[in-house]
Amino acid sequence: MEKLRAQLDELISRLENETELRQRLDDLLSVFPFNEYEYIISTLLGLDKLSLDEYYELRDEYISRNMFLYVFEISAPRGFGETWAQGHLKELVPELVKPSRKRDHNYSGQYDFYLDEKIRIEVKASRAVDFNSRESLPVKALSSDSNKSFDMNFQQTKPACCDVFIWVGVWRDVIRYWVLSSDEVANNKYFSKGQHRGNVGEGQLHLKDDNISEFAEYEVKPNCLLGAIREAYQRQMKSQG
Repeated sequence: MEKLRAQLDELISRLENETELRQRLDDLLSVFPFNEYEYIISTLLGLDKLSLDEYYELRDEYISRNMFLYVFEISAPRGFGETWAQGHLKELVPELVKPSRKRDHNYSGQYDFYLDEKIRIEVKASRAVDFNSRESLPVKALSSDSNKSFDMNFQQTKPACCDVFIWVGVWRDVIRYWVLSSDEVANNKYFSKGQHRGNVGEGQLHLKDDNISEFAEYEVKPNCLLGAIREAYQRQMKSQG
């Protein structure tokens, strides 16, 4: 949104009636789907300050920079963390199956996926937003090249209940993935135990702009997720002796 705003501001600054248009924008009443951006673009088109081809280019660039903005419009936490994130991973790794008591007699909802009839997988997802903004999620959503602070909190993390964690981080323009064994999470210096009083073994981990680089060794490309899960499981088995 910041880049689009800058591009439109540059075009507005070239207008002879720049001051008049900016005053109109200050007084503009917006009702969906008519908003400030629609007003600016239609005005620029009408004044021949923006050609149709230039508009199409502006539109295509914006879409490519905001390919995953729709994910920030999912307001319900479970709708994002469970419905969207788990569905997204299932599309990337069809081999993942939903656990059940039939597959795992000890299963009681403590993890999200089962793989190879033995690997218990927990999925944690979060979205990168401007830490200092009080705006709605879509407005404060960050692009991957932003210099603004963010704090992706992977909550209710229970290392004892799974073998492998998959973390999903969403930006406006990219989705990133990290795969860790449960011990790698439990022993990480950023993992804080005791998120909720009385919940033994439960904690949280904050993936932030100032520590995300420290998790580079666990980051994987989407087409490598299946192999990374199996490798993390092997590391977990090795750490348990």
